[in-house]
Amino acid sequence: MKKFIISKIWYIIGGLVGALAGYLYWRYVGCASGTCMITSRPINSTLYGMVMGSLLFSMLERKEISTKNK
Repeated sequence: MKKFIISKIWYIIGGLVGALAGYLYWRYVGCASGTCMITSRPINSTLYGMVMGSLLFSMLERKEISTKNK
């Protein structure tokens, strides 16, 4: 379990940062009319930020490239 968490650390950090950013966006910018799909409720904005942050931070993960000679 510990090895799995260490291997996915950028996804976890990105998710936490994105969730915080999504919540803060809802809190300070939000949607005045309530008809905005993502920013009308804090859970939507937080989850969207979590997904986007996780995807963004996943680009920082180092990938190993295997070179096989055939």
